[in-house]
Amino acid sequence: MDTRERLSIEAARLFAQRGYHGTSIADLAAATGLQKASVYSHISGKEELLAEIALAGAEAYHEALDAIPKDAGAGDALRLALQAHLRVVDRQLDVATVWLQEWRYLGEAARRQFLADRRDYERRVTTMFERAVAEGDLRADLDVRRAVLAFFSVANWALTWMTHEIDVDREADAFWALLVAGLS
Repeated sequence: MDTRERLSIEAARLFAQRGYHGTSIADLAAATGLQKASVYSHISGKEELLAEIALAGAEAYHEALDAIPKDAGAGDALRLALQAHLRVVDRQLDVATVWLQEWRYLGEAARRQFLADRRDYERRVTTMFERAVAEGDLRADLDVRRAVLAFFSVANWALTWMTHEIDVDREADAFWALLVAGLS
């Protein structure tokens, strides 16, 4: 692993633990065993790392949706989408934390790209819900907007309870069953 990659990994970890503003270049240097001045030979500043991490998170979520089998039924595709989202959180907990919480500190260009990627991801999941309603896998009177909010509430806040000891697929299936069946 090269120094640039180590900086990115450590930045994700530190941004997730301390926040973007709570992490200094000196912290990044200490975490990677570099001198503070040497960090700047690899990056222009910590905002560069924040953009890289946030955009990599968006890419990971899109790739997870892309991996859902095209022949999956509409309802099953949604269950698999929740599973895929939770797998990204499980594999990249620090990146997922930055993606959800620290993106607000992105510079203008990176923020525009991040928000476009995020809206596209949300649209893709919304379309999956609409397809499941149209195909009869979900009830016809479903409030899709609220269903999407519930989906993302479960998916995005997994970073607050996710541990590597959890069986991600089992948890995704249990949450999906709860979302589909409701509480009654």
